[in-house]
Formats: sequence, C-alpha cells, structure tokens
Amino acid sequence: MQVLQAGDYKLIFLELDPEMVAHIARQCGYQPTVQDGPRSITVQLIAARQAPLLLFDAADAANLGWFSRCHFYVDGSSGAVLQTPFSVANVRDASGRVLSHALRLQIAKELPATFRLPGKQPLTEQSIYAVLAAFLNALMKTGVGVCGGSVVQPLTGRSMAR
Repeated sequence: MQVLQAGDYKLIFLELDPEMVAHIARQCGYQPTVQDGPRSITVQLIAARQAPLLLFDAADAANLGWFSRCHFYVDGSSGAVLQTPFSVANVRDASGRVLSHALRLQIAKELPATFRLPGKQPLTEQSIYAVLAAFLNALMKTGVGVCGGSVVQPLTGRSMAR
C-alpha cells in the first residue's frame, strides 16, 4: 500500500495481487478470469454451480427474507458495492441475455485517503482480501441486495423475470 499525493488530493494505492484474487475466487466456488490493469483489477466470475448467484432486488417485498440476511448492497444505478472498493456488472451471453451464474467484478486500486471499510477497519490489502472473500461467499450463500436503478439486474428472486 502506498499513499500518493497530487496537490490537495491524497490517494491510497493498493498493491493487490491478481493471483491472490483468483485464489480467493476459486476457494469461494468460482471459475475466475482475472485482468490486472493500472488502476483496477477486473474479474469475470462464473459460479462452479449452475444455480443463480444470490443477487436480488432489495425493493421487491417478495425478497424480504433475503434482504434481512444480506451484508452487502449494490447501487443498481452505478454497480458500486456499498462501502467497498468493488463494482459489479452483469455478464451477458451472445444473444444479450443476462447469465444468472456469472458476474463481472472490478476492484479499484486507487481510493481516496478518506475511504473507510465497514466497521472502520484499517484499509490494507489484507482487509480488502477479507472483504472480497465475504462478498463472494455472500453471492453464493446469504445474498446481496440490488438497490434501485436499472444498470445492474438481479440474478435471482421474483423480479429477475422482468
């Protein structure tokens, strides 16, 4: 981890290891394809199982049981996973349909110095790996809510049929 300063702006630059990200994804039950860029790491995640990932519409009353259990929420307008350096996007097949067992994840390497993880835990590469593992497990086991917007479509629940 490095702290970069440009004028009045301070940035934290995380030195994330793409191999470690791939290893965490495999341990959580995904087949990852990792691309390392200068400012972010992009991971295409395909679940080893064919069941849909548990990404659901948090506004749908039919999904209230999922909503009460989830620890992560996605801003449906931007794809940002709240209080993390992650953003997600749907993966589509050749005909344009959303694949329910796949997701694209982007991990930002540059963050503002004011960025805080949940619980005010310190921002380090190790804490990002821990949050990544928790997020990937939530997609498989407990659920992640999509709040508003139409950029990210839910992959499970009643509203995915829209």
